Amino acid sequence: MQDFILYLKLGWEHIISLDALDHQLFVLVLMAIYVFKDWKKILWVVTAFTIGHSITLVLSAFDILRAPAKWIEFLIPLTIVITALDNILMRNKPQNLMQVNYFFALFFGLIHGMGFANTARMMMSKEQSIIVPLLGFNIGLEVGQIAVVIVIMILHFVMLTLFRINKKEWVMFVSSAVFALALKMALERIPF
Repeated sequence: MQDFILYLKLGWEHIISLDALDHQLFVLVLMAIYVFKDWKKILWVVTAFTIGHSITLVLSAFDILRAPAKWIEFLIPLTIVITALDNILMRNKPQNLMQVNYFFALFFGLIHGMGFANTARMMMSKEQSIIVPLLGFNIGLEVGQIAVVIVIMILHFVMLTLFRINKKEWVMFVSSAVFALALKMALERIPF
């Protein structure tokens, strides 16, 4: 049980800590198009991200998949740039955005999972069973993501309802800000 709790905390910290800005920005830009009434869609998007993330961790833990850390550190902010740019370019077609977001969450979750894969591989190789650490980490990650999403949705609610900001303008503002931050991160991490 101690192993499960340890990995649960690691999963939680992987998304909540200040070092997880890239993951938080990705979740923010994915959630920019949703409001509270979309809670089922939100849950599916967050779960798709966790599934993608988890697949990479499993493949890494079994040493089936490896990627150079420099490339992964570059690709992570690039996924954020692409998602933000999609929000900006598709701002007049919210239904298309919601469908694309499932794909982005799942596929880009695979890349984001590689960001923790090397650490996970070293830690989990010491374990008797790989199932408990992976389960604990993924549950911690999912709970952490849900906490981040709740904070984002409260912020959206305040801006859209209390300050009466137009939803399209809000999506554009959030996506543009995240785009700029992620582009800076990607340019700083070019692996050449």
